[in-house]
Order: sequence, then structure tokens, then C-alpha cells
Amino acid sequence: MEIPFMDKWRKWQTPARGVSVMAPEGAIDLLGECDLLRAQASAVGIELDDTVASLERLDQLLPRWRDDPDALSWLGNDAGLYLGTVIVRTVPGAAWQVWPNGQPVVRLASGREIDVVANGHDWAESGTPELSQLYLEASER
Repeated sequence: MEIPFMDKWRKWQTPARGVSVMAPEGAIDLLGECDLLRAQASAVGIELDDTVASLERLDQLLPRWRDDPDALSWLGNDAGLYLGTVIVRTVPGAAWQVWPNGQPVVRLASGREIDVVANGHDWAESGTPELSQLYLEASER
């Protein structure tokens, strides 16, 4: 996955192989921008306010993007990053981590890591699992 600011950040990070590192504070806000997803949602009157309710509203979107492979890929990234943003902001102990390959994931207080970007791609491609269901699973642990 290509996220320009993460590519620059990775150049000066040299974690040990197999170790994840916490994302810097500035990156946390950037991960939650999700411009394409926000534009798609806004076009149909859905406000993304970083809440669980907004995930439920996203699950109800008609998947018009599935006809455009480029939009599908970007929307999958955005959906995953938005899911991660909601989890990090609302689930106690959840935090962004970055794997050595640059992949952002969410680490829960239990130590479990969730590859939210992969989940976002699954949602964008097939609608399942639903983003709100993924959130519920993360918040129960």
C-alpha cells in the first residue's frame, strides 16, 4: 500500500525485523483523513464523524465504486484507515502500529493486531465483513 507520508516516515525508521513501532502523533491524524471515502459518503449525505454510528452508515452505502478498479483500491485503503481511526479513538488502549513493511495496523490493549487495511479492502470488494461488525469485534477484546 502506498501512503506518501508513511513512505517518508519509513526512511528514517529502522526497527528490528518483525517488530512493529507506534505511529507518530502527526501520522495518526493523517491516517484518518480518508479523502475518497469521505467524498463518497458526503455525496450521499453521510457525515463521517469518527463514530461507530458512521461505520454503520457506511455499511449501508450502495457499492457504486466496484465498477472502477482504481477507486476500489483507494476506497479499500480509506475504509480500512477510517475503521482504524474509529477504533483508535474510541476503544481504550487501541493504538496505531506500523509493521516493518510500512503497513499500518491497529494494536489492541490485549496485544492483538488488526490489519484494518486488509479488512477495508474486503469490505470495499464484497461488503463483508461489515465495518461496524469489525469494530464490535475489536471493542469486545
